[in-house]
Amino acid sequence: MPPRKPPAKGKGPPPKPAPTSKPRRSKLAKDNDITAEEEAEIKEAWNLFRLEDVEGYEGEKEGVLRTSNVQHVMRAQGLAPKNEADMREFIETLDPESEGYVTYPHLLALCAIQLKSKTDETKVEEVETAFNLFHPGQGNGGEEPVIRLQDLRAVAKVLKEDVSDDVLRAMILEANGGKGVGSGVNMEDFQAVLTRAGVFQ
Repeated sequence: MPPRKPPAKGKGPPPKPAPTSKPRRSKLAKDNDITAEEEAEIKEAWNLFRLEDVEGYEGEKEGVLRTSNVQHVMRAQGLAPKNEADMREFIETLDPESEGYVTYPHLLALCAIQLKSKTDETKVEEVETAFNLFHPGQGNGGEEPVIRLQDLRAVAKVLKEDVSDDVLRAMILEANGGKGVGSGVNMEDFQAVLTRAGVFQ
C-alpha cells in the first residue's frame, strides 16, 4: 500500500473572522445618554476644527473649538438650528463669557440634546403617519380624531382579514384602557400601544 500523502499546507478551512466588538460608551456618552457611534460621529466632525494648546485651555485633552466653527460641526451631524437667532443662542450657552472658544464636553452635551429632540420629532411624525393609516383623517366638527370600530373594520377588509367585531372591540378597549368602545383610540392611546409593542422605546 503506498504511503499516504501528508495534507497540503494551507488547504485547511479558512480561519473564522474574529468577532467585532461593539465600541464601548465613554463616560461622556453615558452622562449624555448617547451611543458610542453617535459620539464617534460628533468627535469626527469636532476633530476637523479642533485647536490644541490654546492659552487658558491647556487642560482640555480634546482641545477646543472656535465658536465660529460650532455651526459647521452641528451641520455635519444634521443638528444645526434652522435660523441664525437659535444658533446665536446656542453659542451664548456654550460660551457665556464670550471668550471665543467652546470645550468638547459642552458641545457634546448640546449635540446630545439636539439628537434627542430630533428623535422625538421623528417619533411623532411616524406615530401620526401610522395613526392616519387607521383613521380616515376627517375631522368631526373640530373634535379630536380617534380610531373607531368602523375604521378597524375597514382596515381588516383591506387586509382581507376575517376579524370579528368582538375581537375589534376588545382591541379598542385594550388600547384605550377600558374607556369604552365608543370612545375609540386617540393618538396618545395609539402611541402607548406602539410603545408597549416595542415599536418605540
